[in-house]
Amino acid sequence: MNRPAPSLRLRRILWAAVLVALPVTNFRYFPLLGAATTVRPLSAYPLALLLIVLGWRWWRRREPFPWRNALWPLCLFLLAWGVSTAFGAWLDPLPLRGQDYLDRALRAWVSLALGLAFFLATIWMNQDEQAIRFTLRWLMVGLLANLLWSLVQMIAFYTPWLPISTLREWQFSFSMRAPLQLRRVSGLTMEPSWLGAQMFTLYLPWFFAALFERFSITGRRSWDALLGTLSVIVLLASYSRSGILITALTFVLALGLTARAYLLQKWRWFWQGFRQGGGAFVLRLLLLLIVALLLSGAFLFLARHPYFASLWNAPADDWRQYLVKIYAGPRAAYAISALAVWERSPLLGVGAGGAGFSMYRALPDWVLTFVPEISKHLAPTSNLFPNPKNLYVRLLTESGLLGFVLFFLFWLHLLADTLSLMRFSQTARALARAALFFFIATAFYHFTQDSLAQPDLWLIPGMVAGLLPPPQPQPQARPENAR
Repeated sequence: MNRPAPSLRLRRILWAAVLVALPVTNFRYFPLLGAATTVRPLSAYPLALLLIVLGWRWWRRREPFPWRNALWPLCLFLLAWGVSTAFGAWLDPLPLRGQDYLDRALRAWVSLALGLAFFLATIWMNQDEQAIRFTLRWLMVGLLANLLWSLVQMIAFYTPWLPISTLREWQFSFSMRAPLQLRRVSGLTMEPSWLGAQMFTLYLPWFFAALFERFSITGRRSWDALLGTLSVIVLLASYSRSGILITALTFVLALGLTARAYLLQKWRWFWQGFRQGGGAFVLRLLLLLIVALLLSGAFLFLARHPYFASLWNAPADDWRQYLVKIYAGPRAAYAISALAVWERSPLLGVGAGGAGFSMYRALPDWVLTFVPEISKHLAPTSNLFPNPKNLYVRLLTESGLLGFVLFFLFWLHLLADTLSLMRFSQTARALARAALFFFIATAFYHFTQDSLAQPDLWLIPGMVAGLLPPPQPQPQARPENAR
C-alpha cells in the first residue's frame, strides 16, 4: 500500500487538528485580543500552519490554487466591503468608549479574513471524495470530544458526583467563560446557543444526509446512530431555543424539499398496515406510541426549564413586552437601531465595523425603560460596544445594499453548486443533502448572530465548492485491435 507523500501527510495532520479543534470557539490563550472579543477559535492555530504550508506549495508552483467560480461573487463582495470601509473612514464618526472607526474597521476585516481562511482551507483540502471522507472522519472525532465534555457538564449539573466548582476550574483552563448557573450545557463552546449552532451547522446536517442517502459517516451505521442520538440529547440539554427550534424547523423543511418520494413511500407503507389489520396494525400503533412518547418526553424535558418555557409562559400585552419577557429584547433593539442607522446611508452603508457608533442614538424608546441589559450597556462605566446581532442587518448597515446583494449572490452561487451535486455519486449526494440542511438552518441562524468569523459557517460551503467540479470518470482504453 502506497503511503502519502510527507507533505500530504503534514497537510492532513494539520487539517485533522483543525477539525478536532473546531468545537472550542472561545479559547483563552489568544494574543492581542481583549476580553470583549468572544470569537476565539482554537482551530485558528493549526489553520495558520496549514495555510503556510499550502501557500508555500502554491508559491513554489508545486500545487495550483483551487479556484472556483463561487469565488467571483466573493471577490466582488470584498471589493464592495473595501469601498464601504473607505466611505466609513470618510464619514469619520466620533469615537465611542475609547474606540475609533479605524479600530473597528480593522477588527471587522480581521474577523472576515478569519472566516475566509477557513473557507479557502476547506476548499483546498476537499477536492475529491476521498478527502471528503477524511474530513468527515475527523469532524466526528471533534464531535465526540464535544459530546464527552457535554456529558461531563451534565454530570456536574444533575448529579452529586462532580462539584460545579471543579467543573468551572476545568473549563476556565481553556475557555474564557465558565458554565452557566442555569444548568444549561454548553459543551466546548462559549455558551449554550453556540453549542446549538454548531449542532445544526456542523454535525446534524451529516446525520440527516446519512439517514436518507444510506451513507455511513463513521463506517458503521450503529456508530452513526449513537452519535446522532447523543447529539440530539446534548442539543436538548443546552436548552438553546434558537438551536432546538431551528433544528426542528430545518428538519421539517429539508424533508419536504429533498425527501418527498421517500416520505410518500413510507406513508403508503404505514397506511397499508392499518388496512391489513393483525400484526401490521399493532406495529403501526406501537410506532405511533413510540413517536408520541419521544416528542412528549422532549417537550416535558424542555418545559422544566424556565428559560425555554418562557416562550409560551411569558405574560405580555404586545410584541414588545413579549420580546422583553422571553429575553430577546436586547437583540431586537439592536437590530432595530442598526436598521435606523442604515437608512442614513442605504447604498454604501456606514463602513465595516461602523454600525455601533450610531446605534445607541437610534435605540427605540420602549427598550430604554423595560430592558435592564440595555440600561447597563448605556451606563457611563460600561465598555461594551454595540453590535447589530443580526447578520442581515449588519451587512445592510455596514456595507449597504451593494455589499448585501453581492454577499448573498455568493451564497446563492454556493446553493446552486449544492443542487448540482445531486446528480453525481453517493458521497456527492450526501454532501448536497447536508449542505441543503445547512443552508436552510443558517438562513434562520443569521437572524440571531452577526459574526463572519465563526468556522462552522464556512466548513460545509467550502466542502461544496471544493468538490466542484466533481471528478469525471476516465474513458476506458480501447483495445489496440478495435476499429
